Amino acid sequence: MSVSDRTGETTSRLEVPSPRESAEVVPPVEAAGTAASTGDPGVIGLPAFVVGSVALGLVDINFAPVAAAGAAIPIISTATSVGLLIAAIWAVRLNQNIVAGVFGVFFGFWFSFAAVSVGLGHSWWAVLPAGVARSVELFVIAWLVVMVLLTVATLRLPAIYPALMVLVDLALVLLLIATVQASVSLTKVAGWVILAFAAVGAYMYLSSLSTATGGRPYPMGPVLMK
Repeated sequence: MSVSDRTGETTSRLEVPSPRESAEVVPPVEAAGTAASTGDPGVIGLPAFVVGSVALGLVDINFAPVAAAGAAIPIISTATSVGLLIAAIWAVRLNQNIVAGVFGVFFGFWFSFAAVSVGLGHSWWAVLPAGVARSVELFVIAWLVVMVLLTVATLRLPAIYPALMVLVDLALVLLLIATVQASVSLTKVAGWVILAFAAVGAYMYLSSLSTATGGRPYPMGPVLMK
């Protein structure tokens, strides 16, 4: 635009946008950063958790015959482990510490479960046949300690989270006793408990999908400890 000074001469100047116009202008880089800082890692992590849990639960209740005892390992070592790892990394980028921690812990559990199962079956870890049962017991005890600690941490979250973790703890306790006693019946009970916490994970997954598609999250229960 141009304006006239007192001598009648015309001078030029830049037109400064109004504060309202300035506020409406969002730099592309800033907009991209804002978009990158949103999202829900559960839309990847939860189905990965559910599919591995369902596969293991079906094996433990003897849906698969003894000859197919390792049927769950391909799912657990690929879809479950990779999905949980992606979800954990995504949560880290969003600064969602507890979410990253939970997905990271379950990634470690499922990936190491696959490694133990395949490794012991192929004698990768220098464990003699007589020591296989004790190695499985060691694995279950070690992860039971971590899961109990995580259960305590989830008491500050809505009730569905500690409920999920209590079922995980119970399944590990049952699997430990079943391994010590070589009990097929207890292994089946553990399998049904695994399917139960898979159902809880499925409910949480549906809630994440509802939110992601513009709906409301499902009820998760009250916070048990503040």
